[in-house]
Amino acid sequence: MNVTSNKRLLALDVMRGITIAGMILVNNPGSWGYVYSPLKHAQWNGLTPTDLIFPFFMFIMGISTYISLRKYNFTFSTPAALKIIKRTIVIFLIGIAINWFALLCYYHDPLPFAQIRVLGVMQRLALCYGASALIALLIKHKYIPYLIVALLVGYFILLITGNGFAYNETNILSIVDRSILGDAHMYQDNHIDPEGLLSTIPSIAHVLIGFCVGKLLMEVKDIREKLERLFLIGTILTFAGFLLSYGCPLNKKIWSPTFVLVTCGLGSSFLALLVWIIDIKGYKKWSRFFESFGVNPLFIYVLADVLAILLGVITVTYQGENTSLQQVFYAGVLQPVFGNESGSLAYAILFVLLNWAIGYILYKKKIYI
Repeated sequence: MNVTSNKRLLALDVMRGITIAGMILVNNPGSWGYVYSPLKHAQWNGLTPTDLIFPFFMFIMGISTYISLRKYNFTFSTPAALKIIKRTIVIFLIGIAINWFALLCYYHDPLPFAQIRVLGVMQRLALCYGASALIALLIKHKYIPYLIVALLVGYFILLITGNGFAYNETNILSIVDRSILGDAHMYQDNHIDPEGLLSTIPSIAHVLIGFCVGKLLMEVKDIREKLERLFLIGTILTFAGFLLSYGCPLNKKIWSPTFVLVTCGLGSSFLALLVWIIDIKGYKKWSRFFESFGVNPLFIYVLADVLAILLGVITVTYQGENTSLQQVFYAGVLQPVFGNESGSLAYAILFVLLNWAIGYILYKKKIYI
């Protein structure tokens, strides 16, 4: 943890904060049985607003990686590599710890090694950050776009030759995950782990696209030129992704190449919109709410996971039965007032506000974790 007064890129912090708030919102409904359709992931092929949240964060992570590596002049060195590897391991282990904590709380097993999930959101962030950061130090940046194309094309070939678009256990992604990780250590989807091993390949390309956008963003000094470039990149990637989706469906669970293109394109356009609103038009007051999420994104994400687990396992007597605090508040307070879906959404919003309140304290003290 450190206290710093360094100037940060406001639009980037705000977009990062919007994605973190979005993750918390969609991951914590009052009841999974009552969720509005836009707040659900696509079952298989397709794209919903919820499907944009995680890839937007990874896109931003790529931009942030470019910014953070400037202090090394993008030159490989042992200290730089060790720092990247250390950060990668720490983030990965935090992801494992969250999975362990959930099993400990729900099943009271202090050593649940037989069923702990190996991968997950934090683990994917760790692997993609580590790989993209090391790549950025090892190869010339002019070659990174070619590497991105190679990763996406190679992954597409893997999908079409390995039945990768099938939602069943014959999918090459499922086969590899079950062979290496084992069923007990995967996301319990029955078929596909959405943060599986092979789908990490296009995810690395995803972060590298963000890295390239970060390069364009930071090397151009004129704010309006930054805006134009962001919109141009966003338009090209989005159009290309939707055009190619006729032969390669948009699919978050397998992180299809077209999913990468479309979500990076929309992410670039959304960042451009924020730059225009915040940096050009000067409308900043509204952004403070999201900025407080954006300056401590991983801490607040982990905090939200821990709080959600605790609210789900701590019980009180309600109507003669042991009931979790989460269900008492939803079923006993919000559902009777707002109804099923709206009550479920109200719970999620209040949970976001709870995490914001904690994040806001750190934000006001300029503490970045």
